Amino acid sequence: MKIFVAGLPYDLDDDELVEIFEKFGTIISAKVAMDKETGKSKGFGFIEMQNDEEALDAIESLNDISLGKKPLVVKKAEENPSRQGGGANSPRGGGNSSGGFNRDRNRY
Repeated sequence: MKIFVAGLPYDLDDDELVEIFEKFGTIISAKVAMDKETGKSKGFGFIEMQNDEEALDAIESLNDISLGKKPLVVKKAEENPSRQGGGANSPRGGGNSSGGFNRDRNRY
């Protein structure tokens, strides 16, 4: 099961993320999201655990605890079937942020 974790301290790295979750079971992967331009943590990450029961136990035990200034948000990661999307006609947005409703307002 893949788990989403937000509210991480900005100085926390992948290994420390593993340390937090390995108490609950076998970790397949752990990755703190990093900003490509600055190289700094974005404050969230993903954990993949081998066993769903252990993952659910980790979610229940760690959600809403504080590691730093903010409480953690720990939940099952939502599957994202199309990471390539995001064009103007996509529900994810892109293109005109107004949804196209004001696109022709200057024509009148």
